[in-house]
Amino acid sequence: MAAESSSPASVPASTGTVTTAVPARLDRLPWSRWHWMIVIGLGTVWILDGLEVTIVGNVAGRIAEDGSGLDISSAQITGTAAALYVAGACSGALFFGRLTDRYGRKKLFMVTLAVYLAATALTAVSFESWWFFLFRFLTGFGIGGEYAAINSAIDELIPSQYRGRVDLIINGSYWLGAVGGSLLSILMLDTAIFPKDLGWRLSFALGVVLGLVILLVRRHVPESPRWQFIHGYGDEADRLVTSVEREIEQEKGEKLPPPAGEITIHQRKSIGFGLIARTVFARYPRRAFLGLSLFIGQAFLYNAITFGFGAILITFFDVPTGHTGYYFAVIAAGNFLGPLLLGKLFDTVGRRIMISSTYLLSGLLLFGTAWLFDRGSLTATTMTACWCVVLFFASAGASSAYLTVSEVFPMETRAMAIAFFYALGTAAGGISGPLLFADLTESGVVGDTVLAFQIGAALMCAAGLVAAFLAVKAERRSLEDIARPLSAAEARTGTETGGKVTPGSPGSPGSPGSGAATA
Repeated sequence: MAAESSSPASVPASTGTVTTAVPARLDRLPWSRWHWMIVIGLGTVWILDGLEVTIVGNVAGRIAEDGSGLDISSAQITGTAAALYVAGACSGALFFGRLTDRYGRKKLFMVTLAVYLAATALTAVSFESWWFFLFRFLTGFGIGGEYAAINSAIDELIPSQYRGRVDLIINGSYWLGAVGGSLLSILMLDTAIFPKDLGWRLSFALGVVLGLVILLVRRHVPESPRWQFIHGYGDEADRLVTSVEREIEQEKGEKLPPPAGEITIHQRKSIGFGLIARTVFARYPRRAFLGLSLFIGQAFLYNAITFGFGAILITFFDVPTGHTGYYFAVIAAGNFLGPLLLGKLFDTVGRRIMISSTYLLSGLLLFGTAWLFDRGSLTATTMTACWCVVLFFASAGASSAYLTVSEVFPMETRAMAIAFFYALGTAAGGISGPLLFADLTESGVVGDTVLAFQIGAALMCAAGLVAAFLAVKAERRSLEDIARPLSAAEARTGTETGGKVTPGSPGSPGSPGSGAATA
């Protein structure tokens, strides 16, 4: 395993102007054991997210029963608690996203996982509804921070030719957790094995155990070299990449090709929030509109409809509470297969075609499912089959939303951009969605549920049309080529300036009197 670079906490940053080949050196690396370590250490947290959301949806009926140890209704769990979880995720994304851009990826993806672990453990010991609500919010707070810190780190560490498929599969791994949560809920809801007031608590406790395992692996994941060289840790970035190159050459038994080029950076310790906002909305307004559209479409469909899927099975198809996990496991498997089988096409066929087609296909198929449901043509089994097909495409599209906002904005704004679009899009669809959908499904009126399906389908189709016109052709391109860093020499002076680092030079970021770079 490659040696880790010195952490920013142990070596003071020294800002100046530096020419580096670190991005090109990272992008030309072949796939290796080191990249697998990154994927396992960072990507597996989405499994926990899927486990969390699915368990809550599937055990909602049991927690609401007399004797569960908690005085709470099913609608409160799938509605209020679900909305609070998403609200926490939105708040956590914004809070930790800003810190991630300022203090580094590694510090924050350790902190956010710790927040998640503590909040999940305390959810398991809930004794009143307010306690359950509070720690669902805080669990979401930790998960939201994970989205910003981890998507930033993954995109900055994975070579450009693999970035699309890896990002999609990692975000899609949420559904592996959903499969686990579904099957786990079947076991935990079996009163022949666990009492009513214990099984659902142990479901949450298992999330803590899995999180601790991930924490042990994550300790070995390094800081992003891209973040390091911009924030004054150029020597650490160089040492880290050199160590990785040496390890990969030993693994492959051959020398690596020379890097494709260099970039000159005016290093800085931090980026002002005002500059971040101006960059995202004034310099890249089309990309901002694209990101918002993609997130709203997928957030409403997933957070609104999948939160209530168990309630649909119970209300309209008389599926026993303890059996809903079987159906959801099938749907979750289809969700994971979408990014897994389609992910490579995002790097080969291209972003624009794949993003727009997955959104449009899933939206149209959902309209068809709503029509069949309204006619009374579906059973629990055929409803599940329809959802499996819809979400095969929707899952790949939803994962591409995270990929899009993490790669189309400059390096200095990456984590905050992910956080903003996740928070705004998810707040629009993910907070209002569960609240609305819980009422619609609880009413027992077919037309109400059909309406919710149609709204989700319309938003997915609308996002697909936006992507058809505005999606960025980012496949197999360096992040620095897709969106030039704000600290790059051209962004400030219009010319490439080579040479050695000149800490504290007049006008350089971090020196007295230096101004913000113009976008």
